[in-house]
Amino acid sequence: MKTVLPTLALALSTLAASTLVHAQSTPAQALYVRSLAATCANCHGTDGRAVQGSTVVSIAGMDKNYLVTQLTAFKTGARPATVMHQISKGYSDAQIDVLAGYFAAQKK
Repeated sequence: MKTVLPTLALALSTLAASTLVHAQSTPAQALYVRSLAATCANCHGTDGRAVQGSTVVSIAGMDKNYLVTQLTAFKTGARPATVMHQISKGYSDAQIDVLAGYFAAQKK
């Protein structure tokens, strides 16, 4: 029973997050996605558009699969970083998918 509950919780959160990516049908879902994306604003700018001339990469409009790959690489330590490896460890795989979908949909 102890192993079933965490597995069930992970499955439900993954399902909920993947649902958010495909259809932000309620204001609460849209707010969740925007608040999750806002965690990136300090470095990558509002909606993923970094300040012009910044050394930080703009992530708005990037390919979703590329973003998922890079965030996962930061999370696992496969891609070296100064800060992103710590930040990405705080996201579940479902949240990474949501973030990548959100930023891929933004205009450059």
